[in-house]
Amino acid sequence: MKGKTCRDSKVIKTGRVFPQDTNNHHTLFGGKLMRDIDDVASISAARHSRTECVTASTDSVDFLSPIRPTDSVCLESHVTWTGTSSMEVFVKVIAEDLLTGKRTLAATSFLTFVALNNKGTPAEVPKVVPETKEEIYLHETAPARIQRRKERRKQSKELATILSELKPWDNPSS
Repeated sequence: MKGKTCRDSKVIKTGRVFPQDTNNHHTLFGGKLMRDIDDVASISAARHSRTECVTASTDSVDFLSPIRPTDSVCLESHVTWTGTSSMEVFVKVIAEDLLTGKRTLAATSFLTFVALNNKGTPAEVPKVVPETKEEIYLHETAPARIQRRKERRKQSKELATILSELKPWDNPSS
């Protein structure tokens, strides 16, 4: 299967911050940004694989600086690494003060998606061909992130074995 460049999966989405999008600190509500991150990342995964995709995990969302009502929010995403059917997608969030033009890196995020065939089972995806300095760095550092992701998933599965699915009021041990 031939590889695809990061550019092939690039998604750029820019929007404004409106009053209903802010929290009690008068900054962009984190949950709204997380929804937008998953949205653009899912499009990048579908562009790379040209299949239906599902979010397997949101590996990280790091909020680096607040996004204010005077800012626009630009989300840029692309696939950085692939396994057989999985894709790591990076999302960079840049806030731009519309009054001054100052741009600030506001957040970064890594998500994992799985490509699905028409039967709903994992589908093979093309490899990634990075081109820019940023893309090469993200591609080269992906194996370490993948290892941490595997460790975290193993820990989550171990935790799941002791968690109760009973209603809290029906569970005398809670």
